[in-house]
Amino acid sequence: MKTQTLLFFSILTLSSCAFFRPSPNKLFKRALKNQPYDVIIVPGVPFDGKEWTVAMRGRVIWASYLIKQGIAKNVIFSGSAVYTPYVEAQIMALYAQQLGVPKEKIILEEKAQHSTENIYNSYWLAKEMGFTKIAVATDMFQSNLLMGFTKRRFKMPIAHIPFVVDTLKKIHNVHPLIDPSSAHVEKFKSIEETQSKRYRFRGTRGKNIEFRKE
Repeated sequence: MKTQTLLFFSILTLSSCAFFRPSPNKLFKRALKNQPYDVIIVPGVPFDGKEWTVAMRGRVIWASYLIKQGIAKNVIFSGSAVYTPYVEAQIMALYAQQLGVPKEKIILEEKAQHSTENIYNSYWLAKEMGFTKIAVATDMFQSNLLMGFTKRRFKMPIAHIPFVVDTLKKIHNVHPLIDPSSAHVEKFKSIEETQSKRYRFRGTRGKNIEFRKE
């Protein structure tokens, strides 16, 4: 895991300079000017039942950092049991609590199967709870891919706060332990069994969402 983490941060450091506009640092500075956000949305990552992946580690630690710094008041962890029999939102919440995020600040969205659904479902959940300042907090790659979707699909603006590599490097060396049994789904079937490749591809683009009028 340590080698994977170092490789992951190295790739992110190089990529942030070349491919992401605006840069994570610029987006973070913008977020600091507009803080606090009522809620941040954190898209899910599959969990294998043993330990979190580097991607999940980055997203959860970054979310906990934003909450502890007062940049965000609440967090929505979003994700169903998609590729593995563990509800992604619940797993991330368990890790976040071990990192010191108060349970009352954590909201779960447990139906989304694709990143666009993570955002869409969480947006409506946030809106129904009366939140008006919303942001997406994830890695740079996913944030970059979702920017177009968040800009064109929603009435209320959704900010992006992708994690800043230099900040995350300073706090990534934590090893919380959780009991994942509460997030386990019995009689589970992977999305690869229930949806065709074509249908899954449509899902990643948000084409399977029945959009509601605002």
